[in-house]
Amino acid sequence: MPPITNQNAAEAIVKLVAADALPALVGNLVMGSLVNRNYEATLASVGDTVNVPIPPIMTSTNIAEGGTITTQNPSIGNANIVINVHAESSFQIPDVTKILNHPQLLGMYMEPAIISLAERVETDLLKLYINLTANTAQGTGNTTITESTIDAAETAMFTAKVPESQAKFLITSGATYGDIRQIPRFTEEQTAGSGLPISTGTVGKLKNFFVLRSQYVQKVSTTTYNIAFVRDAFALVTRRLPQPLPGTGAIAQYGEMGNFGFRVVMSYQPNTLAQQFTVDVLYGMGVLRNVFGLQVLS
Repeated sequence: MPPITNQNAAEAIVKLVAADALPALVGNLVMGSLVNRNYEATLASVGDTVNVPIPPIMTSTNIAEGGTITTQNPSIGNANIVINVHAESSFQIPDVTKILNHPQLLGMYMEPAIISLAERVETDLLKLYINLTANTAQGTGNTTITESTIDAAETAMFTAKVPESQAKFLITSGATYGDIRQIPRFTEEQTAGSGLPISTGTVGKLKNFFVLRSQYVQKVSTTTYNIAFVRDAFALVTRRLPQPLPGTGAIAQYGEMGNFGFRVVMSYQPNTLAQQFTVDVLYGMGVLRNVFGLQVLS
């Protein structure tokens, strides 16, 4: 066993912070857990462009007896996603060695930092509603959502040939989610049947949508922009940030899980005689396949 030194003790602390932060960050994502996540363990800088591949559209033909096949020359499309957001959340711990003896102290510092990063990612993803232009928006702003609106949204996605194999999601605001829970057709046994879809208070699956709520669904004036989509409607791209320069007193560790990655940096702050931790992530996002999503207004 190698001897315990200041260097490997510091590295152990940063690894502990990264290991604790990773599931907490991913677990606080709603929209961020449902979209197409693209991650590679390569270094990148703010402003770099990543080409996310899009499968080509192909056709089929009927080959006559003795005929020849029709050769297609499909090309994989690309969505150019600019990774232009470097989000960070930092905090200081006066006596960092206590973390090794009392790991629960870490959660008290880490949880608020992680939640703030997840909120940033969620907010940015839900702002992409404005780019969903391929399908006509369903519903009416400043109006209580109805069963027919949800039905029309699902039908619009079916008409747009969104693959039935992909799970459909409807992300709503808290108020819209509450309105859905009050639609009698979904709550009364005589209309919904014995398997009440929202008997537990959770909407679950309605009209072929998995219905979820988010505090960060965008509201402009009196119109709430809920989003119906499948995974490949959006792309969330993350890349590694570089390691600190050697000899600067900072130690970094990467956390990577489920096509998502971030960095944890520990450094000493002489002005406060404390260790500073920074959890940061470099990401970009955009619409991957416009036809795979639509706005649902309420």
